[in-house]
Amino acid sequence: MIKPDFQTMPRAELRQYILDHREDDEAFQTYLDRFTSEDTVIFPAPQSIEDLENFPELHKQNLERLRKQA
Repeated sequence: MIKPDFQTMPRAELRQYILDHREDDEAFQTYLDRFTSEDTVIFPAPQSIEDLENFPELHKQNLERLRKQA
């Protein structure tokens, strides 16, 4: 059996592959590397009412970014 290319596999597909092949350490490590990559964006918790006013726009941007990753 030929192993798939984990680097080019979409994140959702890689996740499903890992669930189906739990013994595949290489696939799991690739998933972890991608999950903890530098392009991961972390948004701080809102600290004020003004922060909450920006939430809809930030949420929209995050959803668009996630769609592009999938």
